[in-house]
Amino acid sequence: MRTVHWLALSTFVSLTAFGQTPAPRPEFEVASIKPAEQPGANMQVNVGLHIDGAQVRFSYASLKDLLGMAYRVRHYQVEGPDWMASERFDISAKLPEGAKREQVPEMLQALLADRFQLALHHGSKELPVLALVAAKGGVKLKELPPDSEAAAGRSNIDVAATGGPAGVSVSFGKGSYYTFANNRFEAKRLTMGQVALSLERYETDPVVDMTGLTGAYDFVLELTPEDYRAMLIRSAVSAGVSLPREALQMLDGNTADSLAASLENLGLKLERRKAPVDTVIVDKASKTPTAN
Repeated sequence: MRTVHWLALSTFVSLTAFGQTPAPRPEFEVASIKPAEQPGANMQVNVGLHIDGAQVRFSYASLKDLLGMAYRVRHYQVEGPDWMASERFDISAKLPEGAKREQVPEMLQALLADRFQLALHHGSKELPVLALVAAKGGVKLKELPPDSEAAAGRSNIDVAATGGPAGVSVSFGKGSYYTFANNRFEAKRLTMGQVALSLERYETDPVVDMTGLTGAYDFVLELTPEDYRAMLIRSAVSAGVSLPREALQMLDGNTADSLAASLENLGLKLERRKAPVDTVIVDKASKTPTAN
């Protein structure tokens, strides 16, 4: 299962890095796109988004990841050719003078349309989802006090993930991160929206936060080895990775009882529902971006 650890990092930066207010569609001053280097013999991989002043970097991102960031949607809301989830790219870009980092998604839209010769449209469909809700008896988590630096808006955007045989670590920036290793999911300063975004990487269906909670929390979810392994396999499958039949057979009969029990201890649960979901549908895209 060594390879599954880094495959579990397929996508994770989405709505967390940017606000939701639409802005005019500007462009990067300059931008470079190149194929990302493949993981080495130790299967270690680094994935991320970093914005420091005028400099913007996307590391080891698939086109599906990038479209999710550009249109402020989750990975399951982007539909297109299978290669969009497997081919990886590094992007270095510079913001024009006076631009705000909240405009990066619109700049990314323009860049991807130009370099990948994109043609896409928007749609809507009803999908089965897992609603993250309060369990009977209410939530038992203690809300953390706000981070003063983040509240003041002084911190850079630095969203990153690393993974290898020892496990996965994902940082959302501003002190929010989780580790997924050794049969446990350990969260630090995560909002319920980030919890839903994180858990859905290891589930078959989308996870939607319906708790109504607005704070940040620390907690640990203890898992059985069987549930831990199954969650890693589901993450690889959702990333569009072809796994051997033997790996897929490990999902047969898996009920994720330990995840449900750990969530229940926190006063939370995942409840199956159906919900309308907006989608970004790629009609055409070039597998190789045009020259920088």
